[in-house]
Amino acid sequence: MYVLSGDIANSKEKNINQLEFWISTTLYILALIGVCSQTTYGSGINQRFSEQSIDFSVMKNFFLPELFKISILYVSFLLFNFCFMPQLARKNNITLNIILSILVTAVSIVTWMVANTYSQAYRLVEFDDLNNGYGVFFGEAFTYIFFLYLLFNVYAFFNEQGITLLNKSNFLKRYNKNIIQEIFIATRIWLISLMILAVVLSPGFDYEFLLFWFIGPPINILVCFLSIYHLIPHLRKEQKGFGRFFWGNVGLTVPIILILLLFLASFMRGGPAIPITLILTSISLICITTPAAWFIYKNKFEKLSEIQMLKTELGKSDANLNFLKSQINPHFLFNALNTLFGTALQENAERTGEGIQKLGDMMRFMLHENTQDKISLTREVEYLNNYIDLQKLRTSRSADIKIDTHIEEQINTLQITPMLLIPFIENAFKHGISLQQPSYIKITLQTKESTLYFDISNSIYTKADNDPEKLKSGIGLENVKQRLSLLYYGKHELIIRESAKEFFVHLTLQLD
Repeated sequence: MYVLSGDIANSKEKNINQLEFWISTTLYILALIGVCSQTTYGSGINQRFSEQSIDFSVMKNFFLPELFKISILYVSFLLFNFCFMPQLARKNNITLNIILSILVTAVSIVTWMVANTYSQAYRLVEFDDLNNGYGVFFGEAFTYIFFLYLLFNVYAFFNEQGITLLNKSNFLKRYNKNIIQEIFIATRIWLISLMILAVVLSPGFDYEFLLFWFIGPPINILVCFLSIYHLIPHLRKEQKGFGRFFWGNVGLTVPIILILLLFLASFMRGGPAIPITLILTSISLICITTPAAWFIYKNKFEKLSEIQMLKTELGKSDANLNFLKSQINPHFLFNALNTLFGTALQENAERTGEGIQKLGDMMRFMLHENTQDKISLTREVEYLNNYIDLQKLRTSRSADIKIDTHIEEQINTLQITPMLLIPFIENAFKHGISLQQPSYIKITLQTKESTLYFDISNSIYTKADNDPEKLKSGIGLENVKQRLSLLYYGKHELIIRESAKEFFVHLTLQLD
């Protein structure tokens, strides 16, 4: 079992790694197409060079710098995510992988700094000292690439050790066994989106939105999980609705924004980044996270509760159904044995042998097919005919007993629950036949398309006071009613009428 679970986990991880590889490769190819397209139809940078009266070369100032930039990012991501960090997480060749990580980072930073200088050369006129200008370009490139590679390494490390780190939190595990996996997936998605956004933005860009995306989604993720696993269940226990949850989250947003304001003000200077981050975080918490958490809870946990309740009820029904089956089988067996005993006293061995053959077929049916959920209607009808033939042996000497059967031969593929019809026939013979008084039984069974029509009527006579069956009501009809309600709910119609002289049953059944 443990080996199988490990194989499944490894298979899932392999599929995720393949997905990451193809996503990163697709983005790289799209970036290459974009660079080639801008190179062919004009990149827009040449206008900036022209405005500053600086010579512009498409290859030197645009195509090659951009090609180096996106290629070094793509290769670095693959190396960090699939080579260096997995080895470090498994503590394999630690020294070698650390050296390679530092080497790749250094080469990438230098490549970026040089490439950025060529593509941003039109800005040199802004500086009186060229060395100062190059210093600014190098600084922007270094800050950008350092942040980006930090994200690469954080993502690669979280891929390898995220589940392990989250599993160490007893606080998380006490809520739900799936919460750790869900937080792991949500964090990975956030890190991926953050890396893509960071790659799209170029050095020197105003990072207001990037700052929001760095801070906003983690706060929203935490509030979402807090709502789903703590706040909403608590409110539902108190019979509170969405309105109470919404205004509660509005109240929760206020201290979150105040704490975030103090944090950002401590590390950042004034500017639009702080108010933009606070406004977007507030809007996302109230307008996105709050309704999303309510929707997820309603569609996940309340449906799971409903499914669990249905499973419980189904389990009870299965147990009840098995109990009913165990009651029915011995009942028919003892009736059949009593019939054979009476026949043996009246007739010779030939008739008794015929009865035993019928009984053998019935017992074989009960042993091999009665335990199945569904059998062919043909086999069920054969069992009915055997039972009726067995009863005719017992009553054939009495001219006052008339048994009229019109059971249609079944050549279709319809399926039916075994032993579903026999209780009606058994009840008719048990209560409708008297060896001392005139009595009758009429049985009709036919199918039309997938609908079965079954009718049975029998005479009623008063049992003698010394008849042991007089005070016994039997279990057959009650059992079959329960089985019909369990197995053919909404697919059957059962009509039972009883008068002073006749007992009548009509059953319509929709079969598979």
